[in-house]
Amino acid sequence: MPTVLLTAPYMLPFVERFRPVFEKHGLDLIIPDVLERMEEADLLKYAGQFDGAICGDDRYTERVIAACAPRLKVISKWGTGVDSIDASACSRYGVALCRTPNAFTTPVADSVLGYMLAFARRQPWMDREMKSGKWEKIPGKTLSECTLGVVGVGNVGKAVVRRARAFGMQVYGTDIVDIDHVFVGESGVQMTDLPTLLSNSDFVSINCDLNPTSHHLMNADTFALMKPTAVLINTARGPVVQESALIEALQSKRIAGAALDVFEFEPLPLESPLLQMDNVMLAPHNSNSSPAAWERVHWNTIKNLVEGLGIPF
Repeated sequence: MPTVLLTAPYMLPFVERFRPVFEKHGLDLIIPDVLERMEEADLLKYAGQFDGAICGDDRYTERVIAACAPRLKVISKWGTGVDSIDASACSRYGVALCRTPNAFTTPVADSVLGYMLAFARRQPWMDREMKSGKWEKIPGKTLSECTLGVVGVGNVGKAVVRRARAFGMQVYGTDIVDIDHVFVGESGVQMTDLPTLLSNSDFVSINCDLNPTSHHLMNADTFALMKPTAVLINTARGPVVQESALIEALQSKRIAGAALDVFEFEPLPLESPLLQMDNVMLAPHNSNSSPAAWERVHWNTIKNLVEGLGIPF
């Protein structure tokens, strides 16, 4: 009987609902305790024991994949981003790597818009003042008075652009690949280089993949290009932003604020200065939250796994 290592945190609470599907396809399950992700050492403990994997942001390094081969046939990622998995090692060892493209475009784009509205209209801060007994009118602004810069105009980036344009925002975009001219024409996004985008934007939304070209894309040098009144929003991947440089930029008032759903190290360490900053909004890597999106990803992840094992779904 083929065995599956199931470590995707978003599926684990619902595993009993899906267990009959695995049994129908003759699959046995190994279900470890997982907090946020499995590190390399955690996965190596199970090397050679499973034929397929359903994972979250687990560290499937070359060492892990080599240790799991040749038994391991498929890694089915719950979600879209596969930056924690060594894709070239998968190719060398004959391991199929599957994911669900465009999985969370809508909830992530909504989250970006929510952060912009919160900072522009100052709602969390007014709520805090009211609940502390103060009647204080904190000045806000409309999104139509603001400019947005979108770093990475893929599926999520495009959805963010559309939402921002609906609110009357001027929008800049930048990407390492050419963006479809039809989208550019229809949306009115102004494609430009990163320095121009950073120096002109009131909000900067990170929506690119994590890869060698984007690692620490936001660092001391790029923060220095931003307006001192600007807000950084990161709902993509934590390591796109050099966290120490961001903290310094916030502390020195080089930039005005940040909204962060992802971090270089997750969970965010309790000693992080970000937790003490009034001009920062934080979330626990949760911008993908959506019952409809999750359900689609649950089933597609299982389908990818089953088919990757050569079993008709």
